[in-house]
This record gives sequence, C-alpha cells and structure tokens, in this order.
Amino acid sequence: MEILRTPDERFAGLDGFDFSPHYSEVIDGQDGTRLRIHHLDEGPRDAAPVLLMHGEPSWCYLYRRFIPDLVARGHRVVAPDLVGFGRSDKPARRDDYTYERHVQWMSDWLTQLDLTGITLFCQDWGGLIGLRLVAAFPDRFARVVVSNTGLPVGAGATDGFRAWLDFSQNVPVFPVGMIVNGGCHRDLSPAEVAAYDAPFPDETYKEGARQFPTLVPITPEHGSVAENKAAWDVLARFDKPLLTAFGAEDAITRGGERPFIDRVPGAKGQAHTVLQGAGHFLQEDVPAELCTIIDTLIRG
Repeated sequence: MEILRTPDERFAGLDGFDFSPHYSEVIDGQDGTRLRIHHLDEGPRDAAPVLLMHGEPSWCYLYRRFIPDLVARGHRVVAPDLVGFGRSDKPARRDDYTYERHVQWMSDWLTQLDLTGITLFCQDWGGLIGLRLVAAFPDRFARVVVSNTGLPVGAGATDGFRAWLDFSQNVPVFPVGMIVNGGCHRDLSPAEVAAYDAPFPDETYKEGARQFPTLVPITPEHGSVAENKAAWDVLARFDKPLLTAFGAEDAITRGGERPFIDRVPGAKGQAHTVLQGAGHFLQEDVPAELCTIIDTLIRG
C-alpha cells in the first residue's frame, strides 16, 4: 500500500486551531502496511474520555470549538483523524479504502489507546465507523450521542445522499473546503474553508474522500451490509444512554434518528432533539448547544 503523508507545514497557523498533535501507528491486517493515525487529546487524563469522531470530507478541525468548551467542563476530549483525512496517513489508491478496513484501523487505534468509559459523539462517517466500534467493544462505551449519521444495511438512501454521491464521483476537482461550507447553515470564513482544504495539497491526497461516498451500504449488494446488520443486533441490546441530535437543515440524513430511537433500549426516555439552524456539519453551526447536550448526558 502506497501511503501519502500531508506535510506538517500545511497545518501551521490554522484559524482557531492550536492543539498539540498525538500519533499512533496501526498495522493493516491485509498487507501489513503501517499507518500513522493522528488524534487530539486535551483535558485531564484521569477524566473519562469524550470521543469525537468526524466524517467526510472533514477532519478533527471540525471539533476545534468543542474542545475548549468540554475541557472547561472538566472532560478529557479525544478527537482522531480517520485514515485518509487530516494529519492521518492517506493511502494513495482508492481501492485501498474499504469500510471494513476503516473499522479495523480505528478498532486497533481504540484498543491501543485503551480508552474506556467513553462518551461517543459521532457524525457522518464518524457514526458509520464509530457505531461499529460501539458494537465491537460495548463495554468500553458509557454513552453515545448520534448526530447526522446512520448505520445503513442496504435499504436505500435519501435523495440528498444520492445527489451527494453523484456529485462526489463526477466533480473533476474535489473541493473539500467548499463541500464543508455547503453543508453548514452558516457561511464559513475563507480561513475556515482553507483549514478544511489544508490536509489535501492536491487531488492525489483525496482518494479516501472520493471513495467514502461509494462505500455507504445503501443497496443489498454493497459490502458491509452483513457486518452492519450484526452491529445492529448488538445495538438492539445496548441499554446505556444513547441520544440523537440531528440538524434540521440536513437533507442527507433527515429522519435518520428514528431507527436509533425505535431500536436501541438506551434511547428510551432520552431528550432526543432536532436542532434548528443546523446543517449537515452541525458542529460548525451549533457547537455550544451540542457541547451542552454532551455534558448534560454525561452528568445524567
């Protein structure tokens, strides 16, 4: 597997982002390639971790306003970059990216850090992968906030997702910062848009971002349908708190909270919410509200 690594200077002086990088290394189970995974780790080390998982095509920059808020409330905050994104390594070929490889890479990362008592906040692919981690290691997780994401099992997709899939596969230059801006209810500043572009010096670094939309198992023929069904079997017995917080302005995941509310025992009686003025990347639109939701759930 050929690996690309974004030069460190691309991350210097980013708007509102002054955190120390941390790195771990995992070994790919198929060909033995070593992959470096980046994460942020802020706040007291003896506190239970809040795990913030991003999706496509963002990176942990998405959580820059969550981190000081949650740390000020006494929480440890851990925010990784998925392989192919942010400061993490980027396989150079699209076919090196599969759903199951992503789950394996992040499972190995999670167990290597030995995180326990986790509160997971997951959005977009952060949920498709993060919820698989919950199913694989339910004893490591204390509670979950599910936001603008799902765990699809080949049963179709929204019109919003189909439009995104078509765009992502046919646009000649994949405009990462513009895509994130388009998924927000507010307009990002030019500096914020540039920060989302920072991990990708050119198109060769974007193979993971290009591939992700095609990996969502929206048909029975997609890979990972069986694995996601098995994960739902675990979630259907998950009785720890699970709360949904979706964005009212997100056409891609609209209505996606219902399976969690209906099927997960821990979702019963929780203060599920649909946040007004919040788009797909609701972390950019309503960060203070989401931090309060996370903190309130933890204090329970």
